[in-house]
Amino acid sequence: MKFLDQAKIYVRAGDGGAGCLSFRREKFIEFGGPDGGDGGRGGDVWIECVDGLNTLIDYRFQQHFKAKKGGYGMGSNRAGAKGDDVVLKVPAGTEVLDEDGETVLADLTEIGQRIRFIKGGNGGFGNAHFQTSTNQAPRRVNPGQEGEERWIVLRLKLIADAGLVGLPNAGKSTFLAATTAAKPKVADYPFTTLHPGLGVVRVDEREFVLADIPGLIEGAHEGIGLGDRFLAHIERCRVLLHLVDGTCEHAGKAYKTVRAELEAYGHDLGDKVEIVALSKVDSLDKETLKTQLARLQRAAKKKPLALSASSGEGVREALRALAAVITEGRAVEEQRAPAEPWHP
Repeated sequence: MKFLDQAKIYVRAGDGGAGCLSFRREKFIEFGGPDGGDGGRGGDVWIECVDGLNTLIDYRFQQHFKAKKGGYGMGSNRAGAKGDDVVLKVPAGTEVLDEDGETVLADLTEIGQRIRFIKGGNGGFGNAHFQTSTNQAPRRVNPGQEGEERWIVLRLKLIADAGLVGLPNAGKSTFLAATTAAKPKVADYPFTTLHPGLGVVRVDEREFVLADIPGLIEGAHEGIGLGDRFLAHIERCRVLLHLVDGTCEHAGKAYKTVRAELEAYGHDLGDKVEIVALSKVDSLDKETLKTQLARLQRAAKKKPLALSASSGEGVREALRALAAVITEGRAVEEQRAPAEPWHP
């Protein structure tokens, strides 16, 4: 299945059915009268967050979704049937944006969350609705209301507790493969990772979701390389693990390059808790390792970790550091959450 994290679609609710103009005509019935029924309501457009989806690829091949119209009213005071609804199924973490791509209309983050996005038009009144003491035979009916319509943008932001950032070939995919059951593509050339990936990490009887995104290069916010749009997938992360390739020319400069792109992207990514680690330390001699760690510490202004996903050195320490931040964040959120109202 291909990965698609953004789609623009057209949605339209159903029109209401028209009311009926009818009079009761039966043999041996002295007084007839109006008996036209009301039209049915048009179908609604719902958006539902479901399990088992992790991409918006279904909206690549179909962009128009229209609910059914309501049925027309009929004689004998029979109302028209309600039009069938349209249900758009999306993965957890999907944002619904206005056509401008900036205004957030809804954010679906939990499985089972369901919202009625636009309503169908009301059905029109039949002539029986307009009968009064002074107008016993009305010949007036209402047409059904038109359903709402609009263009919207669906944007997926993967839900993960921790995210991996760094330059291309910094060892992010190798780290994900070594710590989770995920099987990302690993190779010795830049931009091996083209789409974000997720994996579940288990450490010290704790679990959290780790996200891997494509590498950033200088000028990514201007569209160079793969750009920076995929940074949306780590906006929901509580903590970032910034991996710096120990075999690069200057670890400090590599760190600052990625930090500059995070700051340029915005959305508070630069303010997230960050754990810095020097990767591929198994390929360095002691003198080079010491030099690179010192450069990275000066640039990051904090003591970095040293790890190697290939040999396993320092990996558990990094996972424990991530788990500690995530556990603390969850505890704070639980304290802030309002208590559920008491019910007898």
